[in-house]
Order: sequence, then structure tokens, then C-alpha cells
Amino acid sequence: MAEETGADGAAAKPKSRKKLVIIGAAAAAVLIGGGAGAYLVLGKKKGEAHAEAGGHGGGGVSAHGVTAPSLAINAPASFVELPEMTVNLAGSDADRQQYVRMTVALEVASPDLVNAIKPLMPRVIDSFQTHLREMRPADLRGSSGVYRLKEELLRRVNVAIAPAKADAVLFKDIVVQ
Repeated sequence: MAEETGADGAAAKPKSRKKLVIIGAAAAAVLIGGGAGAYLVLGKKKGEAHAEAGGHGGGGVSAHGVTAPSLAINAPASFVELPEMTVNLAGSDADRQQYVRMTVALEVASPDLVNAIKPLMPRVIDSFQTHLREMRPADLRGSSGVYRLKEELLRRVNVAIAPAKADAVLFKDIVVQ
């Protein structure tokens, strides 16, 4: 014990230097990691901006000689409107029946697909209603529930209209009562 607390405090200095070295190394690691992360994030955003600038004319050649695909952000989309649907939901309470009322549009790539899908609308509506009747109100709570419903309806519509393909299911209105 006398060695730890010597009169001149010589034994206490190496211990504090070790702490300083450890703290300094940890701080350097955090700074280096933060700098590397910022470089990757900012460098990627610059690369994406460069690809977008080169991609406006149907694809551009980057500095590495690779052709960048054209971005279809501004490509015109067509929509197929479905009639408003009101479907009773599955529930454990016999006293109070709950319903979902929704208006949906399907996004497709071209107007030709709209004409191909319209004759198949009874199949699409049937597929939607049979799925919705098995859902509980708790399945539709929150954004994650609505997202899962949207993904499942997209899968079902693509099965119903095959070989045509819908790009997205868009909810215009959805209310659980």
C-alpha cells in the first residue's frame, strides 16, 4: 500500500498515463470511424448524383467506362382504379363487427396494361376480398400493418393478372371501423 501512495507520487503517474493512453486511443478510434463513415455516406451520395447526371439521356458512360442505366423516375405511369370496397374483418367479438373500407389504385407501367387488366378486375377484387375477410383489425394497425397489407395485395394482384404485372398497390383511402 505504501508503494501505491508513495511520498513523491511516482507510482501513481504510470497508472494515470495508461488511462490517458487508453482514452486517447478510444477517442482516435471514434474519430477515425466517424470520418470513415462520413466519407462513405458522402462519397456514395456524390456518386449517386454523378450517375444521375450521366443517366438523363438514356444512360451515360461513367469515368470507369461502365454504362449507367437510365433512371425511370420520370417515366409516365398508368393507374387502374378499383371500386371502393367494404369488407367485414375476422374478429373474436360476436357483439361488434368491424369493417375495413378502402379505395385502391394499381400502378402499371403502360396504358396498354390498363386495357389488359380491366377484363380481369373481378378476379382481382375477389382475391382482395378473400384476403381481407381473414384479417383482424389488429393486423391493420400502424404503418407496418398497412405496409404488409400493401405487399400482400400486390402479390395477389400479380397472380390474378399474370402475365401482366402491376408495379404497386396504392391506397387512396383506408378506414377501419
